[in-house]
Amino acid sequence: MKRIITISLLASLMLCSCGTAAESSMQSSETESAPESTTEITTEIKEGSSEDASSLAVASGDDVIAADAVGYEGMHAVYVDALKDGEYPINVDSSSSMFKIADCKLIVQDGSLTAELTINSKSYEYLFAGTAEQAAQADSASFIQPDETDSGCVFTFPVEALDQETDCAAFSRKKELWYDRKLVFRADSLPDDAFVSLQKTTAASLALADGEYTVDVTLAGGSGKASVQSPAKLTVSGGNATAEIIWSSNKYDYMLVDSEKYLPTSTEEYSVFEIPVACFDAPIQVAADTTAMSTPHEIEYTLTFDSGSIQ
Repeated sequence: MKRIITISLLASLMLCSCGTAAESSMQSSETESAPESTTEITTEIKEGSSEDASSLAVASGDDVIAADAVGYEGMHAVYVDALKDGEYPINVDSSSSMFKIADCKLIVQDGSLTAELTINSKSYEYLFAGTAEQAAQADSASFIQPDETDSGCVFTFPVEALDQETDCAAFSRKKELWYDRKLVFRADSLPDDAFVSLQKTTAASLALADGEYTVDVTLAGGSGKASVQSPAKLTVSGGNATAEIIWSSNKYDYMLVDSEKYLPTSTEEYSVFEIPVACFDAPIQVAADTTAMSTPHEIEYTLTFDSGSIQ
C-alpha cells in the first residue's frame, strides 16, 4: 500500500478554506503573479518506511566538504571468489576525514563479503549501503544500525568487492542529515593467505640473473606533491631484488616497508633509499617519514614496479 503526500511550501494555500472570499481571491492572485515562490514536492512513501522528515534530508551546500580521493591508480576489483573463507584485518580508505575508519574486520563466508567497521565516535546513527539520495528514499528497515561500544560504534556493512569505490551513506545524529561517503576496502592490506591463489611476479619468477637493471616505478598516495625518480636502479642478487628510491626532496628520514624501517643512504640533495622489491606489477605499501612539516609526519604511499620495463 502506498500513500502520496503532497507538501506545498506556500502557506496561504493551506489556509484558503478558512479565509473569506476576498482573501481567497487575493491568494489566487498572489499565486499566479509569483509562481516561482511556490514549490510543490510529491514524495512517495512505501508502507512501513520511516516518515520522519529528518530521515529524508540529504546534506548539501555548506554542510558538505570536498571529498578526498580514495583507492590507488590502476586498482582492479577483487571479488569474493578470489578470497578464502575467514576473518581478516583490512585497511579502508574513506573519502571524508569526518568519517574515519579506526578499525575494520573483513568476513569472507558463504560466498559473501561483510565488513565490521569500527568508528571511534557515536556521531552517526546509522549507515546505508548506497548514496545519500538513495538512503533518503529507502525503507528504514534497510538502515544499518550500530553496535555501540564504550568508545564508538561498530557497523556491519555489506561489501561487493575490494579495490573499488563503494557508496556509503552516513546519517548524522547532530545534523539529522544523510552524508555521502566513498570507501575502498584495500585488498593490498590483506595477508597473502587470504587469497585463493596468489601468483606474484618476482625477480625469481622472471628468472632475472644477478646484476643491475633499471625499472619504471610509479608512486601513488600522499598529497600528490612528492615524486620519485623513474626509472629506478634495480639490483638482483640470489633471486632477490632491491630498488634505489630517490625522492624529490631530502626531507625524508626513514621509510617503512612491510613494517621494516629503512634509513636513507644519502640526504645531500635528495633522500635516497634502498628497499626490497617483493613483487612487480602490483602496488607495494610503504610509508615515508617527512621532516618538512613543523613536526615529523609519516605518510602512506604505494610503489608499483613495472616488470615489462626492466632493462
